[in-house]
Amino acid sequence: MTVYVVTGGRTSFKDVCRPPECQGYSFGFSRTGATSGLSGTVVLFPRDRWTPCKFGTPFRTQFWGVCSVRGMVYSGDMAKTLPEYAAWLAERDLRWPAAPRQEAVKASPYLKPIPGLKAVAWDVYGTLLHIADGELLFQHPQQIRMEVAFDKTLQEFNIWNAMSRKPGPPWQQLQGLYTRAYDDLRLAGSSRKGDLTEVDAARLWRKVLGKLELDKFSYDEGFYGDLDQLAEKMAWFFHSSLQGIEAAPTALTTLREVRAAGFLQGLIADGQCFTETQLLRGLQAQGTLAAVTDLVGESVVTLSCREGVRKPSKSLYQHAVERFRESGVEPGQVLYISARLRDDLAVARQAGFRTALFAGDKLSLKAAAADLKDPTVKPDRLLTELRQVREILEI
Repeated sequence: MTVYVVTGGRTSFKDVCRPPECQGYSFGFSRTGATSGLSGTVVLFPRDRWTPCKFGTPFRTQFWGVCSVRGMVYSGDMAKTLPEYAAWLAERDLRWPAAPRQEAVKASPYLKPIPGLKAVAWDVYGTLLHIADGELLFQHPQQIRMEVAFDKTLQEFNIWNAMSRKPGPPWQQLQGLYTRAYDDLRLAGSSRKGDLTEVDAARLWRKVLGKLELDKFSYDEGFYGDLDQLAEKMAWFFHSSLQGIEAAPTALTTLREVRAAGFLQGLIADGQCFTETQLLRGLQAQGTLAAVTDLVGESVVTLSCREGVRKPSKSLYQHAVERFRESGVEPGQVLYISARLRDDLAVARQAGFRTALFAGDKLSLKAAAADLKDPTVKPDRLLTELRQVREILEI
């Protein structure tokens, strides 16, 4: 939202200058201002998304007004960050898919302390965050879930007007653009042998935007930011519409206790531009937290979308090793915790990390009984609750 102040001399709305960023917006004034030379504030709002502006008591030469758009008050032209955007969506009380009920695993924890540890690295989805389907998905096997997510995204961002008209429902056409962009990015591949390419959700939605007739597409750039920033917010909205997520029980308490005990904490995860925001929102549901970086060291966060490869690519874990070493911690001094054994913990072990399998939820757990007996694969420790890490760390 952009706000311009006019201080006298204007006699009609048409006389007010219209800079390029005002394209597709309407102008609002107070009636008092209109009868007194239009001295006051010009408020811009999207023509298809507005509620009447409510102005404060006007003065002769200058007064301020605010315009409420979709329940939120705008008074500046700074684009919202992704956490701010997520908080704004939460205020709108929209309907999102719920996280599934957690189902306990029949397993016996092994919590013998490991001496010499200085840090803990966490996987996100399936460990710190409980997610529908056990992992973050780009394409859900249930087509109805994809249909709902595409339809909600299409309506939220008013994409239909900028899409070429083809037979079939609009959501289906959006899915076609999305699938082609996904395949293009996935097939681009990594030059490193054995690596699995990770698709960056923000880049995917930016490619989708690039296929639109942009001269017919308008949005509030002051709120959403440029097209790259808009793509991040579209990725957040789409994935929030596709899968339900919540923080695992005691996640916030556990992270706080580990941090308070002086251990460095990092992340090694198949993650996206919105992963840390999802983690923040999930943890905030359990208590007060200003930022994930209050508990996790930003310098030791390794996310697949940033590296271009996903688990079990060995290079992903090597990047994590390098980050911890730059922070003065060797991989053998790091306990890595995940719910995935063979395609995650086993590879991390080869990179030098100490490992702990989190068997706290049947949906997220990916571990075969045979692997737990294989000396080349089995984890160093096994947890059935996150807070049990305190015993391993001797907190």
